[in-house]
Amino acid sequence: SSPHLVQVRERIRINGQPISKDLFNKYFWLVYNRLEETKDPLHASMPAYFRFLTIMAFHVFLQEKVDLAVVEVGIGGTYDCTNIIRAPVVCGVSSLGIDHTSILGDTMEKIAWQKGGIFKPGVPAFTVAQPERPLEVLRERAQERKCPLYLCPELDNFEEGCQALELGLAGAHQRSNAALALQLARMWLQRRGCQALGELKEVPPSTELVGKPVPLAPAFRLTDAMIQGLRDTEWLGRTQVLSHGPVTWYLDGAHTTSSIQACVRWFHQAALNQDKPHDGSEVRVLLFNATGDRDTAALLKLLVPCHFDYAVFCPNFVEVSVANNADQQNFNVTLENALTRCLENQRTWTRLLEEKVGQDPWLPSPPWVGGLLQPAPARGSLLLVPPAPRPLNSPALVFPCLAQALRWVAQGRDPHLAAPTASGAHPHPTASSGAVLLREAAVVHVLVTGSLHLVGGVLRLLDPALSQ
Repeated sequence: SSPHLVQVRERIRINGQPISKDLFNKYFWLVYNRLEETKDPLHASMPAYFRFLTIMAFHVFLQEKVDLAVVEVGIGGTYDCTNIIRAPVVCGVSSLGIDHTSILGDTMEKIAWQKGGIFKPGVPAFTVAQPERPLEVLRERAQERKCPLYLCPELDNFEEGCQALELGLAGAHQRSNAALALQLARMWLQRRGCQALGELKEVPPSTELVGKPVPLAPAFRLTDAMIQGLRDTEWLGRTQVLSHGPVTWYLDGAHTTSSIQACVRWFHQAALNQDKPHDGSEVRVLLFNATGDRDTAALLKLLVPCHFDYAVFCPNFVEVSVANNADQQNFNVTLENALTRCLENQRTWTRLLEEKVGQDPWLPSPPWVGGLLQPAPARGSLLLVPPAPRPLNSPALVFPCLAQALRWVAQGRDPHLAAPTASGAHPHPTASSGAVLLREAAVVHVLVTGSLHLVGGVLRLLDPALSQ
């Protein structure tokens, strides 16, 4: 799977656990040295990062003799390097969204074409409810590749005759993911000879699919192990809640419009519908970053209705110096480029709030934005905020790294984070007045979203055990 959140070993798991450091070290150098020895001397290039890890994962699975490998496609499908598997047991396409448009195309139809590239002749494939035209594209791709394609029934259909299914992953969108997972698992179990799981009525490859709906796969009676599996599933960084005293962190790696919409629905249910504290105020903070070619303005606009008191933007760097954190270093992005992106997000957020004033009585008049405050290097920190004409709260702040951003948000109230040091304090009124509110609030709700890499960096700081 990709990307990893904290350590690269998370990408290659056996029985749900990342492979050990010893195994990773052993197989990394075995594969690296073999490729180095056999590469074309005229075009002496090694596979790029993702391709290398894909080759290494296949090698690990073969050497460790796994029974079943679940392989998540990297980007798209048709041209992704994971797509060299000629005869998988089954293929699945989850809910489509607009992402990686510079590679996959800028419409759902183009993206559906890329995703359908994983279909294989005679290999069953499943998808979930999709918009009409993208579903037609998937159907056309299935016909073209002589692949029997089925729609997964809703998860509700599996609950007939048994209790309501409890999912370990929050969010309504996880129900379609669970239905897809059940169908993929059923195909594998059927291949292994497991009975009483509802046989599929196979669609002959010659059947004309154009103009007809994709056939619905039958639901089946779930085994106790399946019910327990759905309940016990954990996936760090996806609708994850960490309660640290008065500060509660809501982590979700959503980074497309559809996933941000799902994230907002989850956040409303998990945090905003709770009773307000009787003994003090509630402060809501958004911690956001986005990478790649994503339309951050569209993403941020979806987050405005959550009524955040502060929006904090920072790059995905845990510390300003990332030399000792190679797993989370993106060598394609400089700190300067990342900060520029954060400043653009800050301006976008402030503009969105300005547009909202007059429509929402809760919103204060936002301060004028322009210019930046850059404290002297001697203070050991860099705070970028819109200058305010008078001491009032700025709704948008930029920090150069996650450690500083989290320390400011937590204000010493999260036992897992050190308090901001005196040397790193921010005397500017727009930052200090916010700090007072954060220190005095009865509860602080922090939503971290926009990038899985951002969520991974936050997890590294909030749960140091994940780095072991």
